[in-house]
Amino acid sequence: MALSAYANSAWYLRADINKAKTIPAPTMIIYRYIAYQVLIGFMIATSVLLPLFSFFDLLDQLDDVGRGTYRVKDAFLYTAMLLPRRFIQIAPFIALLGTVVALGKLAVNSELIAMRVAGLSPLRISLAPLGVGIVLLLSVAILDQFVAAQLQQKAITYRAIALEQSAELGKTLGIWTRNEQNILRIGHMSHAKRAVDIEILQLDQEGFLLTHTLAQYADIIDDDIWELSNVVVRTFKDDQISATRFNTLNWNSFLNPEDILTLTKPPESLSPLELVRHVEFLRSTGQDADSYALALWRKVGSALMTVAMLLLSIPFVFGSIRTGLSNKLVFAALIGIAVYLLDQIIANAGLILRLNPAFIALVPGLFMIILANVWLRRTF
Repeated sequence: MALSAYANSAWYLRADINKAKTIPAPTMIIYRYIAYQVLIGFMIATSVLLPLFSFFDLLDQLDDVGRGTYRVKDAFLYTAMLLPRRFIQIAPFIALLGTVVALGKLAVNSELIAMRVAGLSPLRISLAPLGVGIVLLLSVAILDQFVAAQLQQKAITYRAIALEQSAELGKTLGIWTRNEQNILRIGHMSHAKRAVDIEILQLDQEGFLLTHTLAQYADIIDDDIWELSNVVVRTFKDDQISATRFNTLNWNSFLNPEDILTLTKPPESLSPLELVRHVEFLRSTGQDADSYALALWRKVGSALMTVAMLLLSIPFVFGSIRTGLSNKLVFAALIGIAVYLLDQIIANAGLILRLNPAFIALVPGLFMIILANVWLRRTF
C-alpha cells in the first residue's frame, strides 16, 4: 500500500512538473508587460514630439508660400515628407520621455514596488526598456537607409522646382567639385541628365591653368561621357590665350550622375551608405569631406545618445518614486532640450574649428552614457 501510494504521488508530481513547463516563467511575463508599457510610452512621446517639431517645419515653409508655384498644400506636403527624418532626429528624446512615461506610470500605480517585492531588482526591470530601445534603434536604422533619405530628397527637389520660377536658389554660386587635375562648376541641374551653365578648369601637374571650358549646358550620355553644347574653350600656353568655339564637344567626366545628385543634397538628407560612398569620393579627389563625415558619424552618435537616454530615464523613476509623474516628465523634457541644444552647439563649433568628425559626433553620446551610468550606480 505504501509503495502504491508513493508511486501514485510520484506520478502526480511528474504531471504537475510537465504542466508547469507549459506556463511561461513569471519573470518573462513581467518583462513582456514592462516592454508593452514602454512601447505605449514611446507611442505617446512620438504623438507629442513629432507633431510639435513638424509644426515648426510647417511654419518655416509657410514663409515661402506665394513664391513661384509654391502653395499651402505644397508646404503641407513638404512637411509630411520630412516626418521620417524628424522621427529619426528625435528618437533619443522619444526614448527618454517614453521610458519615463512608462516606468513613471508603473511607479505611480505601485506596480514597480510589487515587482521589487517579487524579487526583481531595478537593473533586471530595466532590461525590458533596453530591449525595446534596441528595437527602436533597428527601426531607425532601416528607416534612415530605405525611407527617410529618399523622401527627404524628393521633398527638397519638389520644393526647389516649385520655387525656382521666381528664386535663383544660389545659381550664381553653383555646385563646385574637383579631382586631381580638373575643377568643375555646375550652375544647376535642370534634371538628372542635364547640367546647365558648365565651367571646367583643367590644371597641369604643378597646378597651373591649362584650359578653361565654358558650356551652356551638358547632356550626360553615359557615366563618364558628357556632351557639352555651345562651348568656348580657352587655352593658356606660352603667355598666350586662344579661344575655340564648338557647337558640341564630348568631355570625359570624373563624375557620374549619382555623384552629381549627391553634391546637390544636404549632408543630413543622405542615407548612411550614400554618405560612406560620398565621403570616399570627396577624399579620393582631395576635397573637404568634413561636413559629410560629420553627418555620417552623427548617425552613430544618435544611436549612442538613444542608449544614453534610455539609461538616463531609469534613475528618473527609481530614484524618486514619491515624486509625481508630471514633475518627472517636465524634468526629463528639460534635460532632453538641453542635450539637444548642446549636441547642436558641439557639432557646429567642432565643424568650424575643424575638429575630428568622429570625436565631435560621438563625445556627447559617450558623455551622457557615462553620466547615466554614474547616476544608476548612485541610485541602486
